[in-house]
Amino acid sequence: MLNATLLGTGGTIPLKNRWLSSCLISVNGHSVLVDCGEGTQIALKIAGHKFKPIDTICITHFHADHISGLPGLLLTMGNEGRTEPVKIFGPVGLKNIVNALCVIVPVLPFALEVHELKERKEFHSDKLIITPFQAEHSVDCIGYSFYLPHDRKFEPDKARNNQVPIKLWSTLQKGQTAELDGTIYTPDMVLGAERRGIKLTYCTDSRPTEGIKAAAQKSDLFICEGMYDTDDKLPQAKEKGHMLFSEAARLAKAAKAERLIFTHYSPSLDEPENGLENARKIFPNTECGYDGQKIALSYRD
Repeated sequence: MLNATLLGTGGTIPLKNRWLSSCLISVNGHSVLVDCGEGTQIALKIAGHKFKPIDTICITHFHADHISGLPGLLLTMGNEGRTEPVKIFGPVGLKNIVNALCVIVPVLPFALEVHELKERKEFHSDKLIITPFQAEHSVDCIGYSFYLPHDRKFEPDKARNNQVPIKLWSTLQKGQTAELDGTIYTPDMVLGAERRGIKLTYCTDSRPTEGIKAAAQKSDLFICEGMYDTDDKLPQAKEKGHMLFSEAARLAKAAKAERLIFTHYSPSLDEPENGLENARKIFPNTECGYDGQKIALSYRD
């Protein structure tokens, strides 16, 4: 199972009921934080999450509403007893940004491993496969797809047909090769076909692009910015490098996603739900995200 919590769904400035951009993705006791806007620590506390399990932080871009909460977060993680290294990923220039922000942070009890994504190559956080992709904003901006593979099913009949000794079944089931009496046994001899995993795609602060559509293909959940709810705001969206509800809905439809949740609302958007009707005409399974919203995604089989 993969769990996601929308910690902050606001853009530009924090509001009394809406913190700035941040999303926590958790699997098997390990967590990945996407962005760390102002108020992320408070949102984590309210949502009942711990700081210590955060292994990886993925930054989309360097605007303050997406990264200004980082120094305080790192300090709190240290105060909660984390000693294992923390990996931070983001656009080129990330090392300078992190170094500058950490000037106000005392020496941390854990190492920071900062990775600038010069190329959009996948990387891993525990069992999660994370694939960055290019967004289109006023500055260099990255979206992220998260994929949790599904273990192949163990098939005893297949193991017997392949004359695999029972003592090796457990090893092979874990995906490890084994040798006994000079014979090599492989996982394919006991495991069934590949099974579909869980995919979540997160994109904010961008105009709609073909790259986003490709990255979000067949996502179980597509979390996408909804800066403006009505189509008459298109000039502002183009000027600021943001999206309309309708544009995000078209992306979700084209990507054949299962579910679309909006985030990163304009501060002027008091009631984003008022724009849902038009978006749902394009992509019915659309909803407005809110601070503290928890989403649990399970394997389909």
